[in-house]
Amino acid sequence: MTAKPTPLYQTHIKYGGRMVEFGGWLLPVQYTGIKEEHYAVRKRAGLFDVSHMGEVAVQGPDALRFLQHLVTNNVGKLVNQQVLYTPMCYLDGGTVDDLLVYKKEDNKYLLVINAANIEKDCRWIKENAIGFDVICENISDQVAQLALQGPLAETILARLTTAPLAELNYYWFWPEIEVAGKKVLLSRTGYTGEAGFELYCQPEEAASLWDDIMTSGAEDGILPTGLGCRDTLRFEAGLPLYGHELSEVISPIEAGLGIFVKFDKGDFNGRQSLYKAKSEGPARKIVGFEMVERGVARAEYPVLLEGRRIGVVTTGSYAPSLDKNLGLALIEAEYANVGQQVDIQVRGKNVAAQIISKPFYRREGK
Repeated sequence: MTAKPTPLYQTHIKYGGRMVEFGGWLLPVQYTGIKEEHYAVRKRAGLFDVSHMGEVAVQGPDALRFLQHLVTNNVGKLVNQQVLYTPMCYLDGGTVDDLLVYKKEDNKYLLVINAANIEKDCRWIKENAIGFDVICENISDQVAQLALQGPLAETILARLTTAPLAELNYYWFWPEIEVAGKKVLLSRTGYTGEAGFELYCQPEEAASLWDDIMTSGAEDGILPTGLGCRDTLRFEAGLPLYGHELSEVISPIEAGLGIFVKFDKGDFNGRQSLYKAKSEGPARKIVGFEMVERGVARAEYPVLLEGRRIGVVTTGSYAPSLDKNLGLALIEAEYANVGQQVDIQVRGKNVAAQIISKPFYRREGK
């Protein structure tokens, strides 16, 4: 399958983006450099193209009842213009995907799903919709999405809109406002550990909107930012990436996301398996670790205790904000204690590491 360009492909080339294939899409991994872009988001602002993310419109008389069956979190508590993070599980508790649910109005929702899972998710959603009076439509090709992240994001965006941005709270959205003369859906969720906004727009307006935001932020030191720093930023903030900390064989309970599984809302896919894992305690857990000896852990590296394999690294990286080599790993629960000494097998050599608490980074004033 040929990788698809986003509506911003030519823009990335213009700004010097180094393009790679990711989840079936052509996206910039970096422009000036991962570390430089990482610091820009932590200290000033960065602009991401996240148009590869999938969008599914769900509407109809049974929309709420259907979503309550489909996902683990309680969609019933949402009011209009509120956003909810939730896993979506198989019957055995494994994770289909993790996603955002936007409540536009009663019986009308927008789901934002991971790029690599669009086909699989849409198939699963449609299979589960049988018997519900609901219409589920994959509208991914009709939507482009930009993410403006960092402590100066609000300052930069305020120059392009008359909307009272300070009044938009975390995990809320406005269905339609004007930014730089273009109508956008504006939300405030984020995947970097910093404050920021997501702008959903018409694909044909994405390039112009990108340029407007970059021009507005020029004096503030805004940088175009790629997948490389998106991963180091979310990793420092302890946010899961599907296919790493969550997967069809890693449940939300194992991933430490039990807070997003609401057993008191009624039945839903995976409820029985997840309840068993929650009540008995999962056999495996996602933990954070720091390399004690020199070395960088990478995904799939074995985690050892006294020579015995007890787990596997799910994400490993140098963490620029902390100047440390850190990682996340899925290990046997009995060893998932802060202070536990382990070894990470780095290219055949055992390198000492220690379990530490996560997230590794929290922004000031959060």
